[in-house]
Amino acid sequence: MYIRFVNYLDKINQYRKSKISNRNFLIILAVIVGVLAGLAAAVLKSLTHHIEEFLQSDWHWKYKYYLYFIFPMIGIFLTVLYIKYFIRKTKFETGLTPLLYAISKKSSKVEAHNIYSQIITAAVTVGFGGSTGLEAPIVTSGSAIGSNLGRLLGLSYREITMLVACGAAAGIAGAFNSPVAGIVFAIEILLPEFTIPAFIPLLLSAATAAVVARLFYTQQLFFLVTEGWKVNALFYYVILACFIGLFSIYFTKANYAVKGLFYKIKHPYTKVIVGGLMLGILVFLFPTLYGEGYITIKGLLKGDYQAVINNSIFADYNTIPALVVLFTVVTIFMKSIATLVTLGAGGNGGTFAPSLIMGGLIGFIFAYVVNLSGLAQLNVSNFIVAGMAAALGSIMHAPLTGIFLIAEITGGYILMVPLMITTAISYAINRSSQKHSIYTKALADKGELLSHDDKDTTVLNQMKLKYLIEKTYPQLHMNDLISVKMTEIMQSHKNICAVTDELGDFKGIIYIEELFNEMINHPDKENLQASYLVQPAPNAITENDDLKMVLEKMEQDNVWILPVLTAQNQYLGFVSKTAIFNKYRALLMRQNDYMG
Repeated sequence: MYIRFVNYLDKINQYRKSKISNRNFLIILAVIVGVLAGLAAAVLKSLTHHIEEFLQSDWHWKYKYYLYFIFPMIGIFLTVLYIKYFIRKTKFETGLTPLLYAISKKSSKVEAHNIYSQIITAAVTVGFGGSTGLEAPIVTSGSAIGSNLGRLLGLSYREITMLVACGAAAGIAGAFNSPVAGIVFAIEILLPEFTIPAFIPLLLSAATAAVVARLFYTQQLFFLVTEGWKVNALFYYVILACFIGLFSIYFTKANYAVKGLFYKIKHPYTKVIVGGLMLGILVFLFPTLYGEGYITIKGLLKGDYQAVINNSIFADYNTIPALVVLFTVVTIFMKSIATLVTLGAGGNGGTFAPSLIMGGLIGFIFAYVVNLSGLAQLNVSNFIVAGMAAALGSIMHAPLTGIFLIAEITGGYILMVPLMITTAISYAINRSSQKHSIYTKALADKGELLSHDDKDTTVLNQMKLKYLIEKTYPQLHMNDLISVKMTEIMQSHKNICAVTDELGDFKGIIYIEELFNEMINHPDKENLQASYLVQPAPNAITENDDLKMVLEKMEQDNVWILPVLTAQNQYLGFVSKTAIFNKYRALLMRQNDYMG
């Protein structure tokens, strides 16, 4: 059955190649990806909000509010159970880092289960109160749709990567009804090199997803009524940008610290209990932390400046401005902790929505305090919107995404200048301290990140050493007689051979030129053993080494060939500069032909 299916697909591919150009075929696939990703976004948002609605409104029980202590733990526990029992063959990963790794090192292969598993686990985590966002899961789900559709149709790496980016753009467009932000996000975060031909598939995919998601889920995220911005408020936008830039640095560092703490907890259910209890207490004290948290921002944009404190145990004191200010400031920092605890404990989600919430709250509290002080009268809603854009742009290192996303979802295009100023400054402050974003730092530390600036590294990261190993070099054992192996050595036409022991452990190399000299001049050449001629290799590499590092070793030792070993010192073969450069040229040619 499988062989028949493959043959049928092959016939379809052959037919479409003769009738449709690569460019047009990718456009068709981009629309299909947009439809499917739009449906996925609608399903995820609807499922999450139905769970929230059931727990908060539809389910009536005298003591149900005591369960708010453990609702987040239940959501994380269900997520961990699902991953354990339904995703067995592959590793389940959250966030955008695995997606970037797939593009960089796995030929844009995103496992098929991500199409649905990201939706299920994110809906359960966030629906039960996990303090994360739905955007990273829907981006991964959309990218998985693009990746698997491309692989199914036998497309090249670059074409599959294009569909992965289309899926990501469609996911953002469907989640926020913001097609422009979806396109910008895909270009800024995922595509290693943007080319004009790539714009059309991204445009169609994002627009299609926005339309499809809108058909099934019509709820508007934010409503913004603004009179525009004033020139004399620009100074305060700059100050706000500085605060958010500094906060984004804190959040980035807190991300690594909390991840490190949970990494030390080895048992998954211990993580669930520890993280769930911490999250339950935080949600009880600060209700804004429940789920995505957009409801609070909606209230603030409508002028309800007590929205942060109203549903908390401190609601009776909501008429005291100083307490509102203090409570909001603490909520901002607790939101960052709650988000990172949710993810560290095993929940699924992303930092997209939390970035918006934290930035919006910082913008609110800044304008609110300035107004209370009498220094100026600022439009609080405008500063909330600017804060959201600045936080998203600086934390994700995606300033354009922050600007266009907020402009689209709030209708705040009239605020484009303040959005640009706050986002650019906050991003510059974060970038001065953090070269990489929270998504890319782990990959950069391992040398696995596609580089926009270094094309050589980008291409080398797409190549895998194990496919370049040459196994045709002669291999001798330590006790082998050279005279017996001479015919085999001469027929190989190689200038070097490997020497191992009987168990295959690598012992060194023999240069063929030196071997010939000894066979001519040695008095007992008939009994000459490999052990007599073996010498240590100038360097050795393992099959998992990075190719850039391999080339650096070759330059350092001034050699054109190096032996490749396993981690257990077992000999595998040799890799040469020639093989690496040939593959490098082939990849460049394939990229030049991309979408031709």
